[in-house]
Amino acid sequence: MPAIVNSVIENSIAQELEIESGDEILSIDDNKMSDMIDYNFFCKAENLTLEIKKKNGEIEVIELEKDYDEDLGIVFESAVFDRVKPCLNHCIFCFVDQQPKGLRDTLYVKDDDYRLSYLQGTYITLTNFTDKDRDRIKKMHLGPFYVSVHTTNPELRNKMLQNPNAGKALENLKWFRKNKIPFHAQIVLCPGINDGKELERTLSDLAELKNTVLSTAIVPVGITQFRKDSCLKQVDKKCALETIEIASKFKRVCCSDEFFLLAGKEIPPAKYYGSFSQLEDGVGAIRLLLEDFKKYKLPKKLKKPVKFIFATSYAAKDALEYISDKLNKVEGLKAEVHPVKSDYWGKDITVAGLITSDDLIRTVKDVEADFVVIPSVMLRLYSEDFLDGKNLDYVKKTTKKEFFVVQNIYSMCELIEYLKN
Repeated sequence: MPAIVNSVIENSIAQELEIESGDEILSIDDNKMSDMIDYNFFCKAENLTLEIKKKNGEIEVIELEKDYDEDLGIVFESAVFDRVKPCLNHCIFCFVDQQPKGLRDTLYVKDDDYRLSYLQGTYITLTNFTDKDRDRIKKMHLGPFYVSVHTTNPELRNKMLQNPNAGKALENLKWFRKNKIPFHAQIVLCPGINDGKELERTLSDLAELKNTVLSTAIVPVGITQFRKDSCLKQVDKKCALETIEIASKFKRVCCSDEFFLLAGKEIPPAKYYGSFSQLEDGVGAIRLLLEDFKKYKLPKKLKKPVKFIFATSYAAKDALEYISDKLNKVEGLKAEVHPVKSDYWGKDITVAGLITSDDLIRTVKDVEADFVVIPSVMLRLYSEDFLDGKNLDYVKKTTKKEFFVVQNIYSMCELIEYLKN
């Protein structure tokens, strides 16, 4: 995809230059760009020459002066302007392969691009890592990256990823260490495959890389009802307890919230999660939600009575019930928690990011409330689209209810301010 402008930030240089949605940035100082890394690098200057192809086809050349670090204010349609590096693996636990037909097209795309890992925090396996990639990363001092490690046992990793290059993981991570390239590690735990002693081996190998490994997140394998084989097992209470115990022996290693819920244990205190660096993997999301809630002072009463419901995942149910109990002490306020059962994916899928529009509708349509609160992770980034291709407007019309989207699932600030007013 070329460097197509999606939008420009208000009062920015781009707006002043009348750069518009649909325009294409052809070059900066005669330099062609392959991604946002190039764009950010070439923009670090006080004098720039932009070559722009307007959406009507005309070519414009613009010379400008700015502060060295000043951003132009351009938001692109994609972070990568050439071909995204595809995933060459066939992981036994791949969630993309467990999806039915009919979802939005982007959900079937499997990328494994180090640039997206650096720019957007997506996970890479390094199975398509080339010398050219290494040279660029080293030259530009890129990092940190997010790496799906799963296991450092070469034979087992080959088996799990079904790729003969997968066994080179530790070799690549040692190159990161040698060149001072920091990374976050992820382990998708599959009971009977990479747990127990194999997990200890993996964590021990990562510990040898010392502070190059900024954090390690362990998450349970997700299995939907659309999976065609039965080679995988869900994490149960026994496995969860064992995994938590093994992880506790190592520094900067955290289990996702689901492990503690499955084990019947309390969510750890904030210090367990360090800098909360892998929140998108559900590592510390519940704790941060609770900690964030404590920051805000609730009003003693509301100007007018309000009843609302939290439509949430089963994973967040206990935390939101705690918050609801606190909110219900405010005069005139009534809050209830209604977890959404995933009929679409199956009973074992319990996270908010996978809730579909119809499952949400079924949960809230018959509940009396002034509005429904949902976390933004239910919707596609920068949109109001659900996983199944339907949008929030469809849900509103079907349920005849108002919805309040908490833009940051880990913050109650917007909701509390809304209630105060």
